[in-house]
Amino acid sequence: MYREFRALSGALAASVLLAIAILPMAAQDRRAGPQIDVQDYTIEADISPNTQSLSVTAVVRFVPLVDNLASATFELNNALNIARVVDGRGKQISASRNQQDSSVRLAFDPALAKGQPASISFTYDGKLSGQEDSPVEGIRFAAIHPDFAFLMYPARWFPVSGYSTDRFAADMKVTVPAGYVVLGSGMDSHQAAGEKTQYEFKFEHRSFPGSIAVVKDPPKRVQAEGVTTTIYFRGAEGDMAEAYGNETSQIMSYFSGMFGPPPYADLTIVETEAGAPNGYAAPGLIFLSPRALTRPVASKLVANEVSRQWWEEMVSAATRNHLWLTNGLAAYSELLWVEHTAGKGAMEGQVHDVMVESLTVDTVPIMQSARLEDYSPELWALTGSKGAAVVNMLRYLIGDDKFFEVLKQYAQQRVWKTATTEDFRDVVEKVAGKNLGYFFLQWIESSGAPEFKLEYTVYRTQVPKEGFRVMGKISQDMDTFRMPVDLKIETDGNPEQQRIEVVGTSSEFSIDTFGKPKNIVIDPDNRVLRYSPALRVAVAIKRGEQFAELSQFPEALQQYQKALETNRTSSLAHYRIAEVYFLESNFQPAANEFREALNGDLQPKWTEVWAHINLGKIFDITGQRDRAVNEYNLAMRTKDDTQSAQEEATKYLKTAYERPRRVEQ
Repeated sequence: MYREFRALSGALAASVLLAIAILPMAAQDRRAGPQIDVQDYTIEADISPNTQSLSVTAVVRFVPLVDNLASATFELNNALNIARVVDGRGKQISASRNQQDSSVRLAFDPALAKGQPASISFTYDGKLSGQEDSPVEGIRFAAIHPDFAFLMYPARWFPVSGYSTDRFAADMKVTVPAGYVVLGSGMDSHQAAGEKTQYEFKFEHRSFPGSIAVVKDPPKRVQAEGVTTTIYFRGAEGDMAEAYGNETSQIMSYFSGMFGPPPYADLTIVETEAGAPNGYAAPGLIFLSPRALTRPVASKLVANEVSRQWWEEMVSAATRNHLWLTNGLAAYSELLWVEHTAGKGAMEGQVHDVMVESLTVDTVPIMQSARLEDYSPELWALTGSKGAAVVNMLRYLIGDDKFFEVLKQYAQQRVWKTATTEDFRDVVEKVAGKNLGYFFLQWIESSGAPEFKLEYTVYRTQVPKEGFRVMGKISQDMDTFRMPVDLKIETDGNPEQQRIEVVGTSSEFSIDTFGKPKNIVIDPDNRVLRYSPALRVAVAIKRGEQFAELSQFPEALQQYQKALETNRTSSLAHYRIAEVYFLESNFQPAANEFREALNGDLQPKWTEVWAHINLGKIFDITGQRDRAVNEYNLAMRTKDDTQSAQEEATKYLKTAYERPRRVEQ
């Protein structure tokens, strides 16, 4: 998975805890059920790049979903100051701000009747330089600068109800000084207004069209596969426009053949800035951060964002408990693109990584994802990675032909609508022609994953024909588990494979073979999300990496030690421990652990070259230049160039590594 959360910035705030987060009041209200159904917005915004500010009048039309609606809550960026809120007749509405959850609570007098359309007009202004507190701490979704600007829907730069679930149409008029261009979703037009230009975007379908960008420089237009991609990259990233345009066009063409017609035939890609999400998709519009614009092209990220034209813009989750239908399908689309471009073997390697990440959260069912904080690592692990793992198992369960028919029918049947897991299941069962309730109960409504144990005995047979019979059982500790599992029987001749139904804690099987069985492998192609000793090590290391990313080093070390309890020779676990000690300037234990990494299983292979490089840095820091040079030379001899390792070693062979100076607080 790219992030590799699609929107995780490089500087995720340390306050995002790797535990089940306590939800703010607005999120709790979402879980309790929606009070209103937003229909559409009419937004008039005046953006001033020089003062990094905007002034807005936003009219929201909605339908109350409950009787005698006395109040409603909208989310609005804390940096924006409300001047007034009035109803459709111009009557003032009482409004109170809650800075803690970026919300505005409105009190209706008299109360609104259920099912009767209503409208509210918000007038507000403020500065959005990018330095203000974000609705999602540590991630920048909006910034206005003298030469460019971006305002994404998650920034709540207009009043939002039912964030990420309540779809809406929009008519947006955005005024900017002459010389600037506004990009948005929908049918667009513009007209001069004195020394300013007003751009209008009409989006008639209910979706999530509330993201815009303001640019000055001309775009790069790239045509490939019958698709035109318009690229707005700035500065050093400009020379990558052609490569990203080609990749986007090819992905768009491939997914169109697989999922059906997209909402837009062509796409526009806009560069944001440091601190913004790696990627974000709006109808016809994709935002990419400079950090994500790598060489070669970050194809998995691009595939994820492009796929969201189907799995978020055209059809989206009815509630946040169904977010796996967007994040999981988008994450699996990454894997489909890898399979298409690099082959099935490359995809299987990516599936392994997805399974590892999905198991970092194994106590919360997918169907309870609303419990998790927006943009947190846990939310992505559950809805993105585990969602993709579930989709991959579904493909294994019903076969390729029916699986790809499911994707196409699901997109077509739910176009411009929300969907629940039941809606998706209905499509799956109609195409597959069988009841799959047990599958969705196991993987969507329940938590945990099995760990299989195999016992078997081999007999020689004479009847009905000469050969061998394998009799055995598969056991695991989940009493409600049910899943077909493949067994691969390695024999003196060709291997044989058979699928058996694993039900409950113990499932017996009997398989006849012609050749003498030598070994039996459970789930040889790793289709089923499950634990194994190797996977437990990988999961513990992944959890440690998540803690380390948040500078929670004691918790990271605990997870790495758990990995070593299962596999004492894990080079990666030793390497990660050494990294923590190095970051803490505790160089002797760091050196010891880098040595242990070199004496371990050397998996992955890059641990060898980088352990030598880091040992060299430690020796340089401690004034042992000869020993440092020896380590850099050993790194060179590996010929491993992962993450430009050879360039790094060459640099410090020429000039000794110097410890960065501490910045006094």
